[in-house]
Amino acid sequence: MKLSYKLLLSFYLAVLLWLVLFKFSFDVVTVIEYHQTRTLNLIPFAGLSHTTVREMIENVVVFVPLGLLFGIASRPKKLWQKLGIISAVSLGVEIIQFIFGIGITDITDLITNTLGGFIGLGLYALSAKHINSEVLNRCIASILIVIVAAILFLRIFVLKVRY
Repeated sequence: MKLSYKLLLSFYLAVLLWLVLFKFSFDVVTVIEYHQTRTLNLIPFAGLSHTTVREMIENVVVFVPLGLLFGIASRPKKLWQKLGIISAVSLGVEIIQFIFGIGITDITDLITNTLGGFIGLGLYALSAKHINSEVLNRCIASILIVIVAAILFLRIFVLKVRY
């Protein structure tokens, strides 16, 4: 795999962690010190509401690019191995949230994050059957760079984040 794809994967993981753990806050120390809400939910899909369904959809959406990038980045591994890595990333995020008390550690998040990664892997596999892999990889990388750049631009120059 080319170095540029590894860098893009690493950068996306960093942005994903910043989003999930700190909600794009620049003041990470304050988030850790003053916004501690250590909560653990081990009941899948408990307390469904309009808000939780929206959050589940958001979780799926933000992990789809991770699945696409793993499609590009990983050498021919089996789907379950790639999905296991994506699940491990999600589990790691949930554990970090619990340890630092900076969010709700929720089994539903683990499930929806993994589902998003699975969708990304599936989209990549389906597309790779019909599109030259180098063209597909460049296309996915270009689109993700534009999306991440737009998100970062909006966060830095437009959006006010309250954690």
